[in-house]
Amino acid sequence: MAMRKYDIAIIGAGPAGAVAAKFLLDAGLSVIVLEAAHFPRFVIGESLLPFCMNVLDKCGLTETIAAQAETQAFQFKNGAAFARGEQHCSIDFHDRFEDDGWSTTFQVKRDAFDQTLIDTVIKAGVPVKFGHRIIAADLAEGDCHLTWQDDNDQTGTIQAGFVVDASGYGRVIPKLRGNPNTASLMPRRALFTHMRDRITAPEYDRTKILITVHPDRHDVWYWLIPFADGTASVGVVYPLADPSAPTDAPDSRTQENDDALFARLLDETALGTLLKNAEQTHPLAAIASYSNGNDHLYGDGYVLLGNSAGFLDPVFSSGVTIALYSAELAAKALIARHNGDATDWENDFAKPLNAGIATFKSYVEAWYDGRLQQIIFNQPDRDLQLKRMVVSILAGYAWNMENPLVAKTDRYLNLLHELSL
Repeated sequence: MAMRKYDIAIIGAGPAGAVAAKFLLDAGLSVIVLEAAHFPRFVIGESLLPFCMNVLDKCGLTETIAAQAETQAFQFKNGAAFARGEQHCSIDFHDRFEDDGWSTTFQVKRDAFDQTLIDTVIKAGVPVKFGHRIIAADLAEGDCHLTWQDDNDQTGTIQAGFVVDASGYGRVIPKLRGNPNTASLMPRRALFTHMRDRITAPEYDRTKILITVHPDRHDVWYWLIPFADGTASVGVVYPLADPSAPTDAPDSRTQENDDALFARLLDETALGTLLKNAEQTHPLAAIASYSNGNDHLYGDGYVLLGNSAGFLDPVFSSGVTIALYSAELAAKALIARHNGDATDWENDFAKPLNAGIATFKSYVEAWYDGRLQQIIFNQPDRDLQLKRMVVSILAGYAWNMENPLVAKTDRYLNLLHELSL
């Protein structure tokens, strides 16, 4: 029996893979998805940005997410709150530069969110093979072969005209091709967990992610992402070589030491009081040296999406946003290719994707060097238009070149910083 050849093989069933599959299927392409893990699985990246909803709209997945919001405890989200000592700032995503597009979104438990997306894709007709790890790839435009190995050590081959790598941190194709991602920002480490938060403070707003800065260290910050069922994702990010964390030496990173460090860092901020009655519901996890990029976003017979192409930092929740937009751009190019049109991966995919990533990266760098924190906590109210430009980026609209803070990011960040002094 001849092996079936698919138009597109997608590695990874996370948000990027699911969205790409839905776009491609709706355009009439034959698609298969291969995923190394079994869903549902625990993963962070839970605070979506409004820009995500625009992409989900285009591939017909928004209604599915909205319909599952109540049962899956997806928390309605309309903005972000920032705290540093006695300083507080709250932004509403409605106060952004653009007049169209989404201004609200959800905070989601990623196990349920990812499962919902891929289940919808499966129901639409895309075969998804869980527990299938890619161990070899022979890639050439129009004739790609992926060798998989399942949980029972059985192996097989999938043939496709093109391969989309949406494998996230697995970065399957870069690793198989000997082209690993390179560090793009200072190495940092994150500790994180889920809690039944039991927050009773009347001023606490569950419709916003809360980002707290350490009162004495502007390079140490915390996230608190509430869900609709009274639980929350809580994490702390700090430099990998942190002199204030002597128990965090590489040779002493035990679960016990991580638990102690996490508790100490929480207690050094108002979060310790806010979460005084919280009960941890998931073992503390850690990830380090996560910021990286790749100069080769595409090649002969393949393209990289989302975290497989690179990841910046969790501070502005840009990971899923970049993943979804990369899926949209890649799908457009692959649909054009399928229809016989010329495909210019550099100008139709890499350059537009990297333009927004560069904007996010400038914001991340400005956050850690203190400029953006100064802008957020001390921004003058006299120029509401500039504030709207900032809110637009924080809502994920990093590809709107009509916004001066996108077109000339560093110039306007420096201007805003000077105005806030």
